[in-house]
Amino acid sequence: MAQKNNDEQFKNVISHAKEYGFVFQSSEIYDGLSAVYDYGQNGAELKNNIKTYWWKAMVQMHENIVGIDSAIFMHPKIWKASGHVDGFNDPMIDNKDSKKRYRADQLLEDKITKYEKDGKTDKAAKLQSDMDTALQAEDLPQLKTLIEEHEIACPVSGTKNWTDVRQFNLMFSTQFGAMAEGSDEIYLRPETAQGIFVNFLNVQKSGRMKIPFGIAQIGKAFRNEVIARQFIMRMREFEQMEMQFFVRPGEDQKWFEYWKEARLKWHKALGTPAEKYRFHDHVKLAHYANAATDIEFEFPFGFKEVEGIHSRTDFDLSQHQAFSNKKMQYFDNDLNEEGKPYGNYIPYVIETSIGLDRMFLLTMINAFEVEDLSTDEKQDSRTVLHLHPALAPVKVAIFPLTKKDGLPEKARLIMDTLKFDFNCTFEEKDAIGKRYRRQDAIGTPFCVTVDHQSLEDDTVTIRHRDSMAQERVAIADLGRIIGEQVSWKNLLG
Repeated sequence: MAQKNNDEQFKNVISHAKEYGFVFQSSEIYDGLSAVYDYGQNGAELKNNIKTYWWKAMVQMHENIVGIDSAIFMHPKIWKASGHVDGFNDPMIDNKDSKKRYRADQLLEDKITKYEKDGKTDKAAKLQSDMDTALQAEDLPQLKTLIEEHEIACPVSGTKNWTDVRQFNLMFSTQFGAMAEGSDEIYLRPETAQGIFVNFLNVQKSGRMKIPFGIAQIGKAFRNEVIARQFIMRMREFEQMEMQFFVRPGEDQKWFEYWKEARLKWHKALGTPAEKYRFHDHVKLAHYANAATDIEFEFPFGFKEVEGIHSRTDFDLSQHQAFSNKKMQYFDNDLNEEGKPYGNYIPYVIETSIGLDRMFLLTMINAFEVEDLSTDEKQDSRTVLHLHPALAPVKVAIFPLTKKDGLPEKARLIMDTLKFDFNCTFEEKDAIGKRYRRQDAIGTPFCVTVDHQSLEDDTVTIRHRDSMAQERVAIADLGRIIGEQVSWKNLLG
């Protein structure tokens, strides 16, 4: 029953996202484009607010972290140096009966999730360990063996008639140049981190940055995902919010633990129940890492990664130094003040990388509620998004009680004052109750109703989304009341 409820909740969130202008299928009038989505009028606002929250927490609140915006098109040798050309692959497997293609590791992860939901935690842990070992060793036959041993069937055909597992490169390639002949093949970036690494010295020298310091970036990335699944959870065009923190060798573990806790605190500040989050520490590490963990959130379809924190050693900067023949070393003159000799070294890197689209989905799922308002006299309910006021797409809705007697004009004057500080909306159609319900559905924390009394004493009724409580306040106090609730200080303080 719990699984059915979770599936129903997820379907409701997807439906709600379209109905209220959060997320649309890309190119929908042409039957859509698989695993590509557009953000609607409310989705764009919510997405921008999530970005602002991350940017303020990373850049504005830290004196030693700065932001950049690197290009999507980058020199193709960068992806050779980073290992993406040779190693950015997913293990794919086809079902011979349905002709459908799947990621082998995703099939196994789904099985792990099922084991966990069925209370078979030992089986889940064993399969997770076996899968991690096979992935680390790039043992494709072993992945197929695990699929067969755990009797995983194709979701479409229901059969277990599988091909061998093979690697599939995820990078999109395109031609760079005015003429098709003689143009260079380049790639749409599959991550934003490399734009930070190749600008390490540019930022360090122009900003006179001292170790430890970080470089943050928000940007689009592209991966040719074969499997379109779970709405905006896995897409071909998506956004990342990444920060690379450069530290002295030997201090990497200290900073890894610092950022691990700091990032979880950032998530929890939004009011998400603590039990919905967990760390998944990597036992088998990538060749460039000496520590790695994922922050996972319990989506309706199980715990999934939303953010990764990785200690990447000096791998990235060393690779770019080798491939570019340009020194990527940092001269640390502070070492002499500590009684140590001056030194040139390649910094170690602690990475925090969060998927913006996944964070958007997490936020929608956590905020969505169909609330029963039934009484003994009648059945009633409302759909509400309990978004943190700072994240809400619209901060305040202004309603004239009627369309006459000067009420719309008075409401417009209030909106013209508030809109300089808050994203506002004006609505005069339908009964006031219906207007409240529409704003509840998009997560608007405050509704202000202008009535005939407002013309007499410059007061209005302000209604609070979550409690539905109403109070009479002076128009002159609206800015302060709303500002206190939607302030970023409530999240960052």
